[in-house]
Amino acid sequence: MSISKESLAQNKTLTYLALGDSYTIGEGVAEKDRYPVQLVEDLNKSGKYEFSTPQIIAKTGWTVDELDAGINSSQTDEQGYDLVTLLIGVNNQYRGRPLTDYEKEFEAMLNRAIGFAKDQKDHVVVISIPDWGVTPFAANRNADQAKVASEIDAYNAAKKTICDRYGVAFVEITKDYRKIGAQPDMVVEDQLHPSGLVYARWTEKVLKEVKKMKF
Repeated sequence: MSISKESLAQNKTLTYLALGDSYTIGEGVAEKDRYPVQLVEDLNKSGKYEFSTPQIIAKTGWTVDELDAGINSSQTDEQGYDLVTLLIGVNNQYRGRPLTDYEKEFEAMLNRAIGFAKDQKDHVVVISIPDWGVTPFAANRNADQAKVASEIDAYNAAKKTICDRYGVAFVEITKDYRKIGAQPDMVVEDQLHPSGLVYARWTEKVLKEVKKMKF
């Protein structure tokens, strides 16, 4: 009896590596509310996939170079991963680092992500940087919201250009986040980081991209 490739894929346990900073580790939320965890739960619920618990390499405050160092000090699967997501850059902007430096560092990090995805560019998803300037934290700090927004836009434009060049999916969450990021139920206790409700919206967008992939 022959077994189709689709059937084999359904029986295979798939692996997922999530790379990033506070938005990926889910600063201030329960583990179940992190977007990589929500994503795996939704994928497995569909019955079409069987993903193992996501491996998350992320830490609050990390810039691209710090993520790079964090990866180097982590144990990763030598065989690679079936899915890789990447969300990094807000702390580069927050610390006032030049956009030109970010472009170089992000491109190098994207190449690492593609490598982790077994060189399958269509198995990598990059998520845009949310605008922290809309949060109550920013308002309380009298942050220049227009300046933050302009710089975040420049960072995201650079990210998308690089992703397009490599043929990597780019998920835009920033516009929606600007509409909801200041709402009381959309932030955690620190008044800066997103709640699980925000991550659920991001999960929905990433899910659409993952469903296009062939495993």
